[in-house]
Amino acid sequence: MGEKLEFTSILDREESPWRGKAFPAFFSDLNLNQVIERIRLEWGEEVTGLYHYFPADGACSDYRREVFRDVKAEGLYEILRGFCREMKERREAMGRKETVKAALQKAVWHVREVKLYCDAFGNLSAGLQGLSLGSRGMREFREYLEAYLAGEGFLRMRQEAERITGQIEGLRLVLTYESDRIIIAQGEAAGSYDDFLKKCFPGHKKQFVSPFGAEPDLVELEAELLKAFRKRNQELFLDAERFFAEYGEYTDAALIRFASEIGFYLSFYRFEQKMKGRGFSFADPRTLESSCEEMYAKGLYDLALACSGREVVANDMVLRRDEKFYVLTGPNQGGKTTFARSLGQLVYFFMMGLDVPAEAAGIYRFTNIMTHFSVEESVETGRGKLREELERLADIMAASSRGNSFLFVVINELFTTAANYDACIMGRRVLEHFLGRECRGIYVTHLKELEGADPGLVSLRAMLDGQGNRTFRIERSAEDAPVSAGSLVGRHRLTYEQLKERLS
Repeated sequence: MGEKLEFTSILDREESPWRGKAFPAFFSDLNLNQVIERIRLEWGEEVTGLYHYFPADGACSDYRREVFRDVKAEGLYEILRGFCREMKERREAMGRKETVKAALQKAVWHVREVKLYCDAFGNLSAGLQGLSLGSRGMREFREYLEAYLAGEGFLRMRQEAERITGQIEGLRLVLTYESDRIIIAQGEAAGSYDDFLKKCFPGHKKQFVSPFGAEPDLVELEAELLKAFRKRNQELFLDAERFFAEYGEYTDAALIRFASEIGFYLSFYRFEQKMKGRGFSFADPRTLESSCEEMYAKGLYDLALACSGREVVANDMVLRRDEKFYVLTGPNQGGKTTFARSLGQLVYFFMMGLDVPAEAAGIYRFTNIMTHFSVEESVETGRGKLREELERLADIMAASSRGNSFLFVVINELFTTAANYDACIMGRRVLEHFLGRECRGIYVTHLKELEGADPGLVSLRAMLDGQGNRTFRIERSAEDAPVSAGSLVGRHRLTYEQLKERLS
């Protein structure tokens, strides 16, 4: 005998430490929960949990990206979509089995459930045979599935399920009502009971409905008829009950896990195709193997904003060699937070092994995403806003100090309740911490004084047009760029809001 094949997961070559954990804290900050809810609605089934944990490492991200490329290739998506529909039928049969009360009914529904399981994976294997698969994940799964389907135990189970199902589906009873008696005989009638009524009563306006419909519970007539018929046909019913007893636990754990996880790729692909139909771009990102390469994105946009149907302005970004952190300033409501969220979303979808919301992108292998967005003061805790911000920030800074951590950090409007001088001091220390630990990220702030404090910092500005109107474009700061009188006032922090803030 050959060595037994093993297959763990179509999402991870190694078990992810994120599996089973609550969704990461950055989901709300980056509005990823809104995107994933849209994905779930587009797909029509629950897939939310599949988006809540990262791959174990960069190699697992590559593993996922390879699988997703296969899913996007011609042919595989439709095969897998058909498989999912068949597995949904199986789940419905399993649910019906749990609903009915009669032991014989449970046994019959179990036989149907097993047959649907066998057919689904059999059809999937047949569909995969002629495909050229580029990913390790799909190739290894195909090999595992072929070996499982060829196993003696599976072949025997499938044969028995098909035999019993055929007997049940071919069962025809002739009921004769005479002198207050019902006579039951096994007949040769073809078709369903509904077909029989239509044939016997052609042109009748009333729509006849079978009294033996698929209701969860047997009515009294059905129960008595079944009891009487069983006395003469014990073998058929015993077969179903014996099958239920022998194959009560019949599934292969790796195959069932595949069936639940493959929806991760299919749901995102379906969502992506619909968004492309609305004119939004998605890119298969390039993995940057060295921090000496430039991290970049062309046509980057906020996917959550795109899902909402609101106007979206795309931007470009690049972090050149030795550049580590953006400091983004500019007018209120000028698109700063939206741009910061789009960067976080870019890194998230890259790490998940999926396409990213941009025209093109090259991204480093980050180990995690950390975010800190300004929050309102908590009435429940009784703590002030500044204290809550510092406590949350302490957790992020501690995480960045752990070994082998390469974080992407998104910070949005820290220390807004502190005096300007204090906020500048604390802001510089925060930036120094992350710069010293080789993190990458963006710091959105109203403090223009934080710009240029370190060679690793890049100053960005939310731009205005010549009339001082917001453009929602984000560009590198240029001191010699043409500006309006309104933007000059803002540059020197002389607006009413800025003066009030600085003098408070």
